Amino acid sequence: MMNEFNTPNIIRETNLGFSTYRIVDDMLSHREIQCVGEINAESVYSLIMQLQYLQREDPNGEITMYINSPGGEVTSGLALYDVMQAISAPIRTVCVGTAASMASILFACGQKREMLPHAAIMIHDPLIRGGVGGSALKLQAISEDLMRTRTLIAEILAKHTGHTLEEIYEKTANDTFFYGEEAVEYGLADKIIYSI
Repeated sequence: MMNEFNTPNIIRETNLGFSTYRIVDDMLSHREIQCVGEINAESVYSLIMQLQYLQREDPNGEITMYINSPGGEVTSGLALYDVMQAISAPIRTVCVGTAASMASILFACGQKREMLPHAAIMIHDPLIRGGVGGSALKLQAISEDLMRTRTLIAEILAKHTGHTLEEIYEKTANDTFFYGEEAVEYGLADKIIYSI
């Protein structure tokens, strides 16, 4: 989910001379991946490929996913969520900034969910992006789809936090931020970590 321009390179000297490779490639070899920036079809495709690769390499080896994302497309995020649930390799999620909206769902579904001390988790109901217009029937269809998505997201959060749907709906009615121990107490995170 990083572009080529802000990804640092590693230079190593070998008996064949100097070799250069991207730091994300080195991290991948250590079973660490990055969910950074907007969640969309392109970023999710990259993460799914990385998860599938690591699953093939070692179906039981832990994968660490670092998350710092404002969220994004629900359909793309749910595709990634499904893959995270489908693979046998355990996934450790680490919030290193903000896991908001769809990113909070991805963070919450980790088998181990850890946050750095100043990280934040934000949950809310799904939003309509862009201008909405059209016939009454079109608006009704959009509304019904949005409510189905709201229920689905709430069910996922309930499953991973241990709260009831009603408790989740109460928190997602507005943007609700959880910091540190608040996230742990609510069941969104397992612990605060001070080293990675």
